[in-house]
Amino acid sequence: MARIRHLTITTDDPEAVAAFYVKAFDMKEISCAPNGSRHLTDGYIDLAILNWKTEKDPDVGPNGPNYSGIHHIGFQVDDMEEASQKLEAANGERINDRPGIDVRTRSKTPRNYEVKWSGPNGVVLDVSESGWAGAPE
Repeated sequence: MARIRHLTITTDDPEAVAAFYVKAFDMKEISCAPNGSRHLTDGYIDLAILNWKTEKDPDVGPNGPNYSGIHHIGFQVDDMEEASQKLEAANGERINDRPGIDVRTRSKTPRNYEVKWSGPNGVVLDVSESGWAGAPE
């Protein structure tokens, strides 16, 4: 069964948006990237607060570049191959198609932790077996 474990908000000011969620909901900041993007958690879901997407991003989404708001939803699945088959059968569109993305390493973990898909209304969906920091399995 798939579980929602990740949400992403895009904004022009990740620091201010993260500060709001930390102050208003006592979320914990678990990482801050050099570009200012941040990851927060409530202990159950990873909330990524990223800089605006641009036309150069393959997952810019239906709202286009410079969109402030919820950008994508992340689902943790038990089996990536089965989830991919279900997404294809439901007419989902795979956004990233890099060679080796689903290849497993000797440790049996995916080389890349998520595969990006698009649903019927263009909403970006991250699908992962390994999940996200701050979200339990």
